Amino acid sequence: MVNIGNDWDQVLEGEFEKEYYQKLRQFLIQEYKTKVIYPNMYDLFNALKFTPYKEVKAVILGQDPYHQPGQAHGLCFSVQKGVQTPPSLVNIFQELKDDLGIDPPSHGCLESWANNGVLLLNTVLTVRRSQPNSHRGKGWEIFTDRIIRLLNDREDPMVFILWGGNARAKQSLITNNRHLILTGAHPSPLGAHKGFWGGRYFSKTNAFLKRFGKEPINWQIPE
Repeated sequence: MVNIGNDWDQVLEGEFEKEYYQKLRQFLIQEYKTKVIYPNMYDLFNALKFTPYKEVKAVILGQDPYHQPGQAHGLCFSVQKGVQTPPSLVNIFQELKDDLGIDPPSHGCLESWANNGVLLLNTVLTVRRSQPNSHRGKGWEIFTDRIIRLLNDREDPMVFILWGGNARAKQSLITNNRHLILTGAHPSPLGAHKGFWGGRYFSKTNAFLKRFGKEPINWQIPE
């Protein structure tokens, strides 16, 4: 049984017994036994562990985990300390500096954002080494769509930050007009010039939260 250790356990009650998840589980058991899979199986649900359901202020949606050694640890766009900051995250940090004047940290670990109420959720939670999208269509999307719907159902307003076509495709799940949706191009070097720069996602998120009397997110990342 999956034990997240916070209110997600109640919110997701019964989800892990569903047929699709049981099939996904069997697939993953085989994959972890026979191939190199990221992240480590103990980090699979870190996005939910770090950011309880009731504490979510903003959601950043990623696609699938980084697929090289030492990078992925269960939070989208984030890498473990000591690992080179990937190009997409370099661009995110540049946009953060342009928006709020916050200098990029010397590492790419976003745990402080997750602890601050930013749910860093990939739509697919596992990947084979060096094979992006290798676990697409295996059942993770059903699970993460469920998470997005559960967040959409929450009365308490939050911000959904959707970068790139895959993330923007999830807009149809966000129907509650109490929430704010911010969209942009994907921050990767291949796509950032198509409408990522200048989106001011961080200041807009905090302005929205303040409007509802909520504590703004501290986007500054400690060294």
